Amino acid sequence: DEEFNELCFEFGLELDEITSEKDIISKEKGEEKAKDASDTILYKIDVPANRYDLLCLEGLVRGLQVFKERVNLPRYEKIIPAQGEGQRLIITEETVQVRPHAVAAVLRNITFTKERYDSFIDLQEKLHQNICRRRALVAIGTHDLDTISGPFTFTAKAPSEIKFKPLNQSQEYTASQIMDLYRTDSHLRHYLHLIENKPLYPVIYDSNGVVLSMPPIINGDHTKISVNTTNVFIECTGTDITKAKIVLDIIVTMFSEYCEKPFSVEATEVVYPNGKTHIYPELAYRKEKVKAELINKKIGISETPSSLAKLLTRMCLKSHVTGNGNNIEIEIPPTRADIIHACDIVEDAAIAYGYNNIQMTIPKTYTIANQLPLNKLTELLRLDLAAAGFTEALTFALCSQEDIADKLGMDISATKAVRIANPKTAEFQVARTTLLPGLLKTIAANRKMPLPLKLFEISDIVVKDPNTDVGARNHRHFCAVHYNKSPGFEIIHGLLDRVMQLLEVPPNEENGYTIKATEGSAFFPGRCAEIFAKGQSIGKLGVLHPDVITKFELTMPCSALEINIEPFV
Repeated sequence: DEEFNELCFEFGLELDEITSEKDIISKEKGEEKAKDASDTILYKIDVPANRYDLLCLEGLVRGLQVFKERVNLPRYEKIIPAQGEGQRLIITEETVQVRPHAVAAVLRNITFTKERYDSFIDLQEKLHQNICRRRALVAIGTHDLDTISGPFTFTAKAPSEIKFKPLNQSQEYTASQIMDLYRTDSHLRHYLHLIENKPLYPVIYDSNGVVLSMPPIINGDHTKISVNTTNVFIECTGTDITKAKIVLDIIVTMFSEYCEKPFSVEATEVVYPNGKTHIYPELAYRKEKVKAELINKKIGISETPSSLAKLLTRMCLKSHVTGNGNNIEIEIPPTRADIIHACDIVEDAAIAYGYNNIQMTIPKTYTIANQLPLNKLTELLRLDLAAAGFTEALTFALCSQEDIADKLGMDISATKAVRIANPKTAEFQVARTTLLPGLLKTIAANRKMPLPLKLFEISDIVVKDPNTDVGARNHRHFCAVHYNKSPGFEIIHGLLDRVMQLLEVPPNEENGYTIKATEGSAFFPGRCAEIFAKGQSIGKLGVLHPDVITKFELTMPCSALEINIEPFV
């Protein structure tokens, strides 16, 4: 695991965590639900969004093997069948309004196993979410070629005229019925809006009128592929031809290694409405020239052109020195659609060289850094609060809705809390609007420690604010709690006086600070005060309400203080 983690890091990836399905489900839904899940070890790897060629095991392993110089980079080739023998996809002009572009290819004599098949389906799903923008730009369909006969037609028809048996269903439906059928489907309902309101729906037929698919929603059941499929017809339809070509290239380059002739793809002819034809997949190799000195200068190293060429070859960019020995000619394979400009090549050279191997140098520009005043004040306060006998805690910036609302006797709408749209766990639903729950949870986790527990934290809280460009605003708060057999209100009050003394704010009304009795939902009635300074309310202190204490699973009285320190910067 250690070695693999290192290798990922060197290759510019991050091994996020080593986990299993069981762990993931128990984290998200509790241990009850995870009982029957598998214990197989899973590696969670973070892949940069532009590296579509690393989105499946085949591509990732191939990339790492080339990087480790164990294998040479394969050469992908397309086989153009004899005249009249290849597959054709005819696009009709009706598609212009809905989904004008289509590309196609065939993987001949491919051998699937369960693992390969799962990986094949998984890659399509990942591409759909990523470069295909949830199927809006491109939708992929893969079909068992032996169940259909070309030429194929990509057209668009009225929903009532399209009728077929969708994937894994037992009966035929019209297109409008299919839309209703999948309106409740957790996976497919997200794609319905792409064609729902269009007068015509896109559809692909074979020469006998069998429906291959209704992109971008669902394939037909007739052509579904299985582990035993040997010839796969792949079509990508979309609104963006460039993306469609990239998607097709990625799928065929990743899985052509399992064909009888590895890394070969059978080309398909696509006929456009205007009668023009084009052969896909393009599998285009192109050459770029980059000066070695440019690479060295941009990265801050001094390597010879030949060693730079070797570094680039390890990154799947086959390179050699040309001309008078200063230029490097780089061949960009069809798998690397992310190489758009010379700087992408420089970046790959830097990854292969190893970011950690680049010597650190002082920048040529003369600038002196300075600490942000708010952070400087925070650091100074931290030291003195620790000197006052309080222990610093650092708690999560996200918490559950109960923590900041129900448990403190407030309504969630009154907190102005920023909510996470798709929280992974119940513990992280909203951004905290107060530091108090974090400290109370810290005390609850440390109940075995000897009393009194005196904790403080100085961190940011987040509240919604429609007047800012991002719709939310941070405030630097200071919170302290005292937990003992008696509330110790005088200790918390004394701490407030000490903080004000450090901030050189005198205890008077004109230009200092005052406290006035008030009521707070989290505090005991008659034991709560509001703190005013610099002509504004900066926070509250008091003895916590017994309900609040029991909701945080505590048993002793507790007093707390929370103020905003930004006015004192």
